[in-house]
Amino acid sequence: MLTWQKLKKKLLHYFSDTHWYTIVVLLFLYGISSWGLLLATGETALTHPIDFVYWLIVTGSTVGYGDYSPSTFAGKLVVALYIIPVGLSIFALIVGRIATWISFKWHKNNKGLNNHMTEQHILIMGWNGERTMQLLNLLIKENDQNSVKSEIMLCVRKDITNPLPGQIEFVKVSSFNRDEDMDRANVAEAKTILIDNPDDDITMTSALYCAKRNPDAHIVAYFNDESLVGLLKDHCPNVECTPSVAVELLVKSAFDPGSSLLHHDLLSVDAGQEQYSVLVPDTASTMSVEHLFLGLKRHHNAIFVGFATDHDDHNIHVNPDFNEQVNPGDRIFYIAARRINEFNWSSFQ
Repeated sequence: MLTWQKLKKKLLHYFSDTHWYTIVVLLFLYGISSWGLLLATGETALTHPIDFVYWLIVTGSTVGYGDYSPSTFAGKLVVALYIIPVGLSIFALIVGRIATWISFKWHKNNKGLNNHMTEQHILIMGWNGERTMQLLNLLIKENDQNSVKSEIMLCVRKDITNPLPGQIEFVKVSSFNRDEDMDRANVAEAKTILIDNPDDDITMTSALYCAKRNPDAHIVAYFNDESLVGLLKDHCPNVECTPSVAVELLVKSAFDPGSSLLHHDLLSVDAGQEQYSVLVPDTASTMSVEHLFLGLKRHHNAIFVGFATDHDDHNIHVNPDFNEQVNPGDRIFYIAARRINEFNWSSFQ
C-alpha cells in the first residue's frame, strides 16, 4: 500500500504540469498498452499498424465511425473500460492544452509582450488617447489605398491593451530609448516612425534615439511646443517636425472663410479630395511642370501642387513655374479623390 501511494504521488507530480513531452509520453504508453490488450484478447483485425492507429484515434476521440469494432467479449470490455475512457481523457487534455496555448499567445500579443520581426513597417510611438485612435484609423485607411501594404505597429509605455487587435501590431515597453524594449518593435527596420507623446521631452529623446538606431527611416515628430523644433533640427535635420497648426488655421479662417474646412478636406481620408505624393521613378524622363500639371489633370483628374527635389523632402517647391523641370527621384505632390497607384509617366512628356 505504501509503495502504491509513493508511485501515485510521483505520477501526480510528473503529470501535474502537463508539458507537451508529458502528453507525448502518455500517448505512447496509451497506444502501446491498447495495442497489447487488443492483441491479448484476440482482436487481430484491429492490430494492423495503419488500421490500429486510425481506429484508436477515431475511438479514443469518441467519433466512432463503426467501420472497425471489437468482435470478442474480452475485446469489447477492453474498449469500453480502458480504451474509450482513457482515450477521451487524453483527447480532452490535448484539446485543453491547445486552447490554453492559443489563449496565452492571444493575451500575450494583446498585452504587447511579443517580439516582432516585422520589417518596413509604420511604427507609432506614444499614446494620446482619442488622438492616437484617430491617427491609427486614418493610417489604416491610407494603407488600404496603397498598392504596397505596410504593417502598422503601435508602441506605447502606457498600461493599455491593443486598441485594434487584428488590425495593428502592438508592443508595450518601459522606455522608448532602451534597446531591449525597442528591439521588440524592430525599430531598426521600420520604414516610417511617427512620434507623438503628451510630453515633448519624451518626444525629443525618442526622436534622437530613433534617428540614431534607424537613420534611413522617415521620422516624423509632433511637438506641442514649437520652440523645440529648432533644437531637434540642429541635431537631426532629417527628422520631419509637425507643430500644431490650429492657431494658423484660426487666423486663416478669419480672413479667408472656409480655410479650415478646406485643409480638413485635404488632410482627411474621409472628407473627399486629399493630398498625396509619389516619387518619380528612375525609369521616367525629365518633364516640365507644365506637362506634368496638364497630364495629371487630363489623365487622372488630379491637381499638381508642387514637388521636392531628390533627397530633399523638406524643401518643397509649391506652385512652381511651368518651365521648371521635374527629374527622376523627385517627389511630386498632388490632390485627387484617391491615391493614384499607377502612373503612365510617358504621357507627361
